Amino acid sequence: MDIILYILLFCMGTVFGSFFTLAVSRIPIGQDITHERSYCPNCNHKLSFLDMIPILSYIFLGGKCRYCKQKIRIRYLILEVFSGIVFVLFALSIKFSMYNLSVNNMAYLIFGLLYISTLFIIAGIDKEQRKIEKPVLTYGIIISIIYIAYLCIVEKANIYRYVIYLVFYVLILILDTISLKKYAKSKYINGILLMIIVIAIFTGEYVTINTIAFTSLTVAIYILLNKLKQRRNKSLKTDKQIWKDLKIGFYLSITNVLTILYVLLYNTFI
Repeated sequence: MDIILYILLFCMGTVFGSFFTLAVSRIPIGQDITHERSYCPNCNHKLSFLDMIPILSYIFLGGKCRYCKQKIRIRYLILEVFSGIVFVLFALSIKFSMYNLSVNNMAYLIFGLLYISTLFIIAGIDKEQRKIEKPVLTYGIIISIIYIAYLCIVEKANIYRYVIYLVFYVLILILDTISLKKYAKSKYINGILLMIIVIAIFTGEYVTINTIAFTSLTVAIYILLNKLKQRRNKSLKTDKQIWKDLKIGFYLSITNVLTILYVLLYNTFI
């Protein structure tokens, strides 16, 4: 029975992965992500159901649009597969099973997958646009508030630490909206700070600190590789340009997902 359950979770993950690609392309330009049908970005032809089956459509269509034969970026396939794997690994990490179904397990699974979905969308948009979209963060904080309410009402958790996080979130949001509205660099940094608060609410201090540490290491490696490349190719790219191209939100999202899975799977199977 559990095998069927995890197959279904993988399939659900691939569907979410397909939705992430749509959200990443539409949210930055203000397009609707729920009611407007998907279309080919090259020929604008509306896609049918058979064109949008995760993984299978890409394989059977040979990685090309059915209508204009334009190549479909392989990142769509990779994201669908990766999303399916992450959904299964997360379910395994919390010991989700048909034989121990409970309100707590169901709640952890739902909130966890919604949270991971938020990170995937943030990562995708930041990688493409170097931008932390406020609507996505707002969605993340709404999920956070519902999660806090669940913990406090059902599990009788200590509400004070979460109130502190929410106060910091509101303060940074006000600062971003009013004081630093005209400075794009500051807005990006504020977006990262808001993102860290959402991460802390969902994953706790231990995972958050490790996430920041691994992200810092990743950023340091990125800068070092760019400097070596700059020296080898005698590039005119300045340090300022290297920092400007740095997608911190992308790295923060990926390292947080990997850290969550590592910590949970380690505690489950080791």
